[in-house]
Amino acid sequence: MNIADRISRLGTETAFAVAARAAAHKAAGHEVFPFHLGDMNIPTPANVMEAACRAMRAGKTGYCPSPGIPELRDALALDVNAARGTSYAMENVAVQPGGKPVIGKFIMACMNPGEEVLYPNPGYPIYESQIEYHGGIAVPYRYLRDERGFHIDLDYMESRITPRTRALIVNDLQNPLGAQCSKEERERLAEIAMRHDLAVLLDEAYFDIRYGGKSVSLSSIPGMAERSVILYTFSKKFAMTGWRLGAAIGPREIIDVIAKLNVNDESCSNHFVQHGALEGLTGDQSGPLAILSTLKERRDAAVELLNSMSGVDCPCPEATFYLFPEVTELMSRKGFKDDYAAFAEDILVKTGVSLCTRLHFGRPLHGEERRFVRLAYSGIDVDGIRKGLLALKTYAAQ
Repeated sequence: MNIADRISRLGTETAFAVAARAAAHKAAGHEVFPFHLGDMNIPTPANVMEAACRAMRAGKTGYCPSPGIPELRDALALDVNAARGTSYAMENVAVQPGGKPVIGKFIMACMNPGEEVLYPNPGYPIYESQIEYHGGIAVPYRYLRDERGFHIDLDYMESRITPRTRALIVNDLQNPLGAQCSKEERERLAEIAMRHDLAVLLDEAYFDIRYGGKSVSLSSIPGMAERSVILYTFSKKFAMTGWRLGAAIGPREIIDVIAKLNVNDESCSNHFVQHGALEGLTGDQSGPLAILSTLKERRDAAVELLNSMSGVDCPCPEATFYLFPEVTELMSRKGFKDDYAAFAEDILVKTGVSLCTRLHFGRPLHGEERRFVRLAYSGIDVDGIRKGLLALKTYAAQ
């Protein structure tokens, strides 16, 4: 068979390769501490599961409207409006089989082949993959680290805009950095987007995963809701990663295109899962609160241990379930310097800790000299965190 040329431009989520290596190490009889993948080992709230089961028993197992069931679309609009100060209606919502499809459908709806899209690097690797797969030019922008943590290099971002730049992807409450935009960053981003007439994808998958303060959306700034699509997912807040349900929320003319893509791609999202999600939005909220409490306990344990290690420096983010510690000194002292793959393999073999490195989140940018790894704590409990990171601490001290 001759494979289409476009497939050569399709990337992947390389964290799954780390998961495969960790599984092989575990199968060989070794203990593994899974910090590599942002899956969750926390149960979906009971009321969500029961609502989905009731829907199945009531026969909600067939096709449903391609944009999603009306009651869920309406509830999503109300939920987003309450949190962001927007004025969306049901017609501004297209339900998706997960948050990830929103990325590709936004690009198909807003970008022509040969046009440029700005995306974060380090960042979620599917952005770059989908831009290039659909014939666009992926233009990375970078983050800087200071005493507050990570923030967007906005001057660098704007310097990369050309007459061919069509869209901007912003992942506030960011994977892998755990970073969140300041008020000043949001205002500058909005000014840049409006001055250069850019369509904007607001990846807000972690909007509700925060441990202090309040999340604020770029869509709340006047003029931004009209040019932005919000990526919403049920995976994080409701521990529904495997249920595969999310939504695109934005201007009617873009949402109508995305709904038409739904018809072509998957017909509709799972019917009974949508009823479970509806219960999640409108029913008892003790489940999401318990999930947040569990994640915060894990974050605190992991940050404390990482910052006690020789050659490791880890900021404490107020959002997401990721940590992005600097390991420049540790890598150099262990003799790896620039070899991330060998460093991660050495850690896995000697400690059982499975983690991702900076290389799993985009090609390194020119001039990068500091080295980082990413740890996810959503899929490992506190006892596992302590046991694994104590082993890593011993490794770092040797």
